[in-house]
Amino acid sequence: MGAEDNGWEASASAWIADMGDLGDYGRRYVLDRPMLERTSGRGFESALDVGCGEGRFCRLLKAEGIDATGIEPTRTLRETALARDPTGRYLNALAEELPFEARTFDLVVSYLTLIDIDGIEVAITEMARVLKPGGSLLIANLNSFNTAGGWETREDGTRYFVIDNYLTERSEWFSWRGISIRNWHRPLRTYLQLLLATGLQLVHFDEPAPTGGDPAQAERYRRLPYFHIMEWTKP
Repeated sequence: MGAEDNGWEASASAWIADMGDLGDYGRRYVLDRPMLERTSGRGFESALDVGCGEGRFCRLLKAEGIDATGIEPTRTLRETALARDPTGRYLNALAEELPFEARTFDLVVSYLTLIDIDGIEVAITEMARVLKPGGSLLIANLNSFNTAGGWETREDGTRYFVIDNYLTERSEWFSWRGISIRNWHRPLRTYLQLLLATGLQLVHFDEPAPTGGDPAQAERYRRLPYFHIMEWTKP
């Protein structure tokens, strides 16, 4: 979501086809349920989805009765979000420059977007700035152990996961099924220190397990901490 090319516009059509209307395995069977458990029935009225993509989670929030606004700098993704939700608000903006007054939203969501953001320090400060006192910043992110490594194959064909250079922050390109995008690896301490510096308070942390779907996929997602979820509140 920074000013530099990160591959998202060129990959947008392939991404939309890959996600479909319901999302990929990780969203449908790992993250959606615990994320919605943190948003449903909590009295949230206004939400900002930072890096909303094709608008899928905004639509889920609206189904819960929450007035959701999405920001998305990738034109094709943003236009798809609006086409699928013509009454929705989907704005062209960066996480590092949120076009809202302070204390605007009682819920801010970053659903698998921190790994895309170049200016993470400014972006986290901005998310905290637009949050109302008593509101929540809800984050789903690729776990830092995940982004520090990759799968390898032994001679007997079995696969194992290797973590290396964990403390070294870096951006890397990843390609699959016509998608080629640049993501960031950052150690967990980077995110925690930046969030703590805003004065937000951590009230929930989870590394969710799969809850269904293809058994082979579920087994893969159980073998390492693939995602984490954090909720931070503003005093």
